[in-house]
Amino acid sequence: MIKFLLVALSSMALFSYSGRTAVFKPETYTLSNGMQVVVVTNRSAPAVVHMVWYKVGAADEPRGQSGIAHFLEHLMFKGTKYTPPGEFSKIVARNGGTDNAFTSQDFTAYYQKVARSKLELVMKLEAERMTKLVLTDKEVLPERDVVLEERSSRTDNSPAAQLFEAQQTALYLNHPYRHPVIGWEHEIRELSTENALRFYKKFYAPNNAILIVSGDVSLEEIKPLAEKYYGSIPVGTEIVRTRSAEPKHRAARRVSLSSAQVRQPSLSRIYITSCYRTAQKREAYALQVLAEILGGGTRSRLYRSLVLEQKKAISASVWYNPSALDYGVFGITVTPRDNLSLAQIEKALDKELLEIKTKSISLEEIRRAAKKLTAEAVYARDSLMAAPNIIGRALTTGQSIEDLEEWPERIMSVRVSDVVAAANKTLVLRNSVTSLLTPKKREGQ
Repeated sequence: MIKFLLVALSSMALFSYSGRTAVFKPETYTLSNGMQVVVVTNRSAPAVVHMVWYKVGAADEPRGQSGIAHFLEHLMFKGTKYTPPGEFSKIVARNGGTDNAFTSQDFTAYYQKVARSKLELVMKLEAERMTKLVLTDKEVLPERDVVLEERSSRTDNSPAAQLFEAQQTALYLNHPYRHPVIGWEHEIRELSTENALRFYKKFYAPNNAILIVSGDVSLEEIKPLAEKYYGSIPVGTEIVRTRSAEPKHRAARRVSLSSAQVRQPSLSRIYITSCYRTAQKREAYALQVLAEILGGGTRSRLYRSLVLEQKKAISASVWYNPSALDYGVFGITVTPRDNLSLAQIEKALDKELLEIKTKSISLEEIRRAAKKLTAEAVYARDSLMAAPNIIGRALTTGQSIEDLEEWPERIMSVRVSDVVAAANKTLVLRNSVTSLLTPKKREGQ
């Protein structure tokens, strides 16, 4: 039974979920300026995780300014009207805490993990930089060089990262997910203080943000603090996230890269598919079960067949990301044994995929996969970081608290017919990009 508790608290609406299979049992309400507040009480340690999520990511960037969302994430650690440049993280560290941030295609998030007695301090700091960030060329231009160096070290010097970037770009013909979160080098070099400030003023507002606090704290303790530090921030311009859609895909794509840095060849294939927000009925949950059946550990189909029985591969893994605003991705990676070519391992992989689409999947496989997935959700309850991370990703990509809390029940309700239908809809070559990473012999070898 789903129960919602609705209580009038001045101008705020409070909701609490207590379903049969609830995961985190969060409590949530909305401030008068539109900022959603979520609290997950966890008394396992006298500590809290304080996170602010913004509903903006790389896919929301202006054309020609790829990387601006990630760049602004860096700049948020510069000075504010009241905090000198570079002091934010130092203040958190001096008070025994840790902090960081991350950017994706759909969201940007900032967090601090501190003792519960320091919660008000980090809340004050985070609320301050939501509206009072101070940026000049003196801080911005050197940080742009830092981002360029980050791109150089993580992508430009890594063949696997280069190939993955090319694979992502080939997967999306028109949608902005095709652009890397860190940005293209030539566009990063042109990012300016004015670009950063314009992006900041448009997207960093309470009505485009979510506050999530997890740990040794109650909703009653959070309310006055949230009202004090976030509630007084003025409402920003209404944000409507409009993105170009994908046309119908008509042809499979392939990308390849050879490098002397590569020691072990590998094959990867990714399929564009639906996500939680866009999937029909149980489709997204069926794809999660399918990923587990195909590549979820040593008992999975691909591992048993390709690695243990046929001895054609040394590893095989499958993943599915449904936590996106517009499109999900279903991915497979296989590493062949030394005596096998990528063409041979691809042929073996295609045979396994055809089998799972055309031959019966057992009810036992479904139950085992669902049981493993739901068990992982139970373990996540013990982590202070898990709850705000999972909830933040969900709420910034169109899901609700109800969707999250009913996730175990929905996974357990997946049927054999759901998985077969999802496999046949998703595992279609014209909706895929296959990437081949191979060693390149050095001169003289």
